[in-house]
Amino acid sequence: MTASGPFGRALCAMITPFTSAGALDLDGAQALAGHLVSEGGCEGLVLNGTTGESPTTTDAEKSALVRAVSEAVGDRATVLAGVGSADTRHTVELAQAAEQAGADGLLVVTPYYSRPPQDAVEAHFRRVADAVGVPLMLYDIPGRTGTRIEVETMLRLAGHPRITAVKDCAYDLLGSATVISQTALAYYSGSEELNLPLYSLGGAGYVSTVANSAPRAMRAVLDAYDAGDTAGAARAHRAALPLITLTMASGLPGTVTTKGLLGALGLPAGPVREPLRPADRATVDGLLKAYEDLNRRPVQPDM
Repeated sequence: MTASGPFGRALCAMITPFTSAGALDLDGAQALAGHLVSEGGCEGLVLNGTTGESPTTTDAEKSALVRAVSEAVGDRATVLAGVGSADTRHTVELAQAAEQAGADGLLVVTPYYSRPPQDAVEAHFRRVADAVGVPLMLYDIPGRTGTRIEVETMLRLAGHPRITAVKDCAYDLLGSATVISQTALAYYSGSEELNLPLYSLGGAGYVSTVANSAPRAMRAVLDAYDAGDTAGAARAHRAALPLITLTMASGLPGTVTTKGLLGALGLPAGPVREPLRPADRATVDGLLKAYEDLNRRPVQPDM
């Protein structure tokens, strides 16, 4: 494993496979996790995030998924568990349960909807970090939560020994670069179109939904950059943009598009849970074409 951050570089925000009847598919989850690590080169898997449909899975299902995937990948990849919620007490309970289930780290989103002030945001993260013995990745995504983790708050939180990383969906490269330059926090891009820009500023890697279907293409960008082939990294980044656009910016949630594509590829996925609805045939056909075009033009680093 080539790791520039505490959890590796190339992390997949893994979907949660369900059976055709909508039940948790643990066998499918183990098979997909094994494929992403062994065949896809993923260095870490992030479970129970939005891509993993955490709003519609139970606490028991979340723990069972972490336990099953941890068992499947062993020490071949890190396993992080999304535990964030709008309720600090519930978040602490989820965090402790995920640690007991075998998670190597926790992804903790800013409390959403209630829009707490910055001192409350900071206290929330400290409560979670103090309650567990594994490292935390803070999830900064104000477009969904309604609240930013401001730069000054991030600088203070960086002093906590178990707050080690950030999943960055704030779309503020200046703010991210400021924190990177002043702390040891490992910044992971949570927006595929910014994977290369953030990495070039000293980021640690990415947490990618698109990596469910195209893990090698996502990793090729970092591999080329690390090999000193910045032009090759830019080519790999540009080559993946059509699939990134259809997966993440088509007007449908990334979970919906990803499960549609994975199902067409014969990989474990299953249906989405309501209120989400499955992708239609035209959407899946478009995703398949972008996927096939990307794989017909593999981008290798210039050596």
